[in-house]
Amino acid sequence: MTADLVVKNGWVVTSQETFKGGIAIADGKFVSIGTDDSLPGGKEVIDAKGRHILPGLIDGHVHFREPGLTYKEDFGTGSMAAVCGGITTVIDMPNVVPPTADAEQVRVKQRLAEDKSLVDFGVLAVVVQTNTAEIFPMAEAGAIGYKIFFGETIGNLPFPDDGMCQEAFANIAQSQLPLGIHAENRQIMNYWTNKLKSEGKNAPIYWEASRPDMCEAESVAHAIFFAEHFGTKLHVLHMSSKQAVHLVKEAKARGLRVTAETGPHYLLRESKDMAEVGPLLKMNPPVRTRDHAEALWDGLLHGYVDMIATDHSPHTLEEKGTDMTGKLLKPAIWDCVSGFAGVETGVPLMLTEVNKGRMTLNQYVKVASENPAKVWQLYPRKGAIRLGSDGDLTIVDMDKEAVIDANKLHSKNKPTPWHGWKVKGLPVCTIVRGHVQMRDGEPIGKPIGRMLRPISSSELKTQL
Repeated sequence: MTADLVVKNGWVVTSQETFKGGIAIADGKFVSIGTDDSLPGGKEVIDAKGRHILPGLIDGHVHFREPGLTYKEDFGTGSMAAVCGGITTVIDMPNVVPPTADAEQVRVKQRLAEDKSLVDFGVLAVVVQTNTAEIFPMAEAGAIGYKIFFGETIGNLPFPDDGMCQEAFANIAQSQLPLGIHAENRQIMNYWTNKLKSEGKNAPIYWEASRPDMCEAESVAHAIFFAEHFGTKLHVLHMSSKQAVHLVKEAKARGLRVTAETGPHYLLRESKDMAEVGPLLKMNPPVRTRDHAEALWDGLLHGYVDMIATDHSPHTLEEKGTDMTGKLLKPAIWDCVSGFAGVETGVPLMLTEVNKGRMTLNQYVKVASENPAKVWQLYPRKGAIRLGSDGDLTIVDMDKEAVIDANKLHSKNKPTPWHGWKVKGLPVCTIVRGHVQMRDGEPIGKPIGRMLRPISSSELKTQL
């Protein structure tokens, strides 16, 4: 047998082990995994030169802004940034224009994305007050899961009230797809925002106080109650607070199907950093104090925070109300939009933490590849180096050093709080189903991305 692509002379890393050798890919799937001398010949051979070969990394939370907001980002530029950041699969959010709120819009996003995307992708559908009847049709159209924005955020979509949530959670449970939640209590948020505005507290350092930890934790507790009652698989998006961490840990201990993600900004930045980088670090929910970050780290290392995702959400500098230095250029932080580019910087930031000894590379593979695939019901098609799985790989050089330069990011808009950060450990090659999509930090591939559907029970049996 001759494989389409062979990667050899590296260290193959899974969540469980690391061994010297390589892999072979044919027809987009792994067909051989082992020592170099056990691998077949290949039409193309990559010498990993002793670098680490990871299962394709997954960013389970991106906003590629298509359709309707493509002046911010689109699937072409967003997926280009993704492959340059070592990402092979993304899960795209539904707060676009029009929102992904019915079956036709799921199909529209698929058509637009498959025309441009360098990576494979899943599509989340949004559930609002008026579209619970669309839950099953959106699943049939290919949605990989659903999202409810309980907190006010970009697009200000109307979330379902508690009465409608009974119908929504029941239907979602029946669909067998996960429900991701943006967990913030709007009443708490509005109270503190109005109070701070009335007191003339308009500087960036007050952003966290407008959405305190209770704001997130109450919403998480509320959603867990509904999920437990209806048997819904619940995923807490961009978790930021220690109280929410404890709630998720307790829910898991009781056997509930509850998972959670956090992001590099919640692990590595602090709310006081807003004084320095201003609106560049403004995000919903906000970055908090160090004690919250430590709880999130503990959850990642001990299995009750499941995954890392970036919440990549680019805007123009004008919308951010700042320049690249973070200077506040609008009258108040309230006038600046939340979100920043993250899909290209997340992997180097976390590999730097691996190099510092904060987690092992095996643990990182678990929270950045295997677990995201499991949360969104793609495993083991994605998130694994095993025979029959998709031939997705991220090759990383753990010794390579760089300084993040916002101006060199590949997103359409580049505001980031990471400009100037020193990193050690970078992706040097990104492979999607056997297609080399990035080498040495630059995109070289074509739009071969496909929309992913949840793995079926019959498909699971053939891969196990």
